Amino acid sequence: MSKMTLKQLLEEGVRNLEAANVPDARVDAWLLLSYVFGIGRVDYLVHPQAPAGEDPARKYRECIARRAEHVPLQHITGEQEFMGFSFRVNEHVLIPRQDTEILVETVLENISREVSVLDMCTGSGCILLSVMGMKRCRFGHGADLSEQALLVARENEDRVRRQADSRCLSQDEPKISWIKSDLFENIHDRYDIIVSNPPYIPSQQIETLMPEVKSHEPVMALDGREDGLEFYRRIVQDAPGYLNPGGMLFFEIGWDQARDVSRILKDRGFCRIHVKKDLAGLDRVVYASVSDKKREA
Repeated sequence: MSKMTLKQLLEEGVRNLEAANVPDARVDAWLLLSYVFGIGRVDYLVHPQAPAGEDPARKYRECIARRAEHVPLQHITGEQEFMGFSFRVNEHVLIPRQDTEILVETVLENISREVSVLDMCTGSGCILLSVMGMKRCRFGHGADLSEQALLVARENEDRVRRQADSRCLSQDEPKISWIKSDLFENIHDRYDIIVSNPPYIPSQQIETLMPEVKSHEPVMALDGREDGLEFYRRIVQDAPGYLNPGGMLFFEIGWDQARDVSRILKDRGFCRIHVKKDLAGLDRVVYASVSDKKREA
């Protein structure tokens, strides 16, 4: 065992993950090798026959065993890259996904001055921190009902402040607050932008999701109740009372929810309603504005 090479260990990991029907088994086996041994692709390609070493090989096999049980890769490594930042993740928050980068990019495209931002259902804080890490903002609040999620968000604030590209989040500008709140229950400010990736999976569909999702990610962050639209209705109903004149509301949505969410926004008096597609050509973001006159909830 002690003479096993990196290449042999990697191939063993691939076989074990393939036997467990893990999607992208070869990719995940390599990512875990890179994580455990701290090596990049070039180093591996130059020295594939380097000895693995007993202790790191043991740790690698432990990681492979967890992944074979469909524990998400990000829960094993404890992090996920999103919008160029490295975020801490665990079982208490949704793993940031590429689809949600479309939401952040849409918000950034609509910021032309310093704004105030509320991230509703903030989870890991990746949306708020990415926006504030890339654009000058007056202040930002992240709200979530889960105290455990807010602990992760606070840790991620520290991480993003330390990362080189977060020039808009300097160490001496603590403009971010994390609020434990059942939606708007404990929110007392007004904002230029409210952004949310709320739970939007219909309850009956939760059991059809991949094991990595349904068994390891927080159900409260997934379950959008009977039709998947409950949290859109609740947020849209109250949001006008927390938006400044001309303020904007941004949602991530499921691929088939654009028409329903747009209707909910229109019925509440929102205007300039837009739908944006993701890289796969599916509807992914709906955003709209309140009237230039203050709207009271």
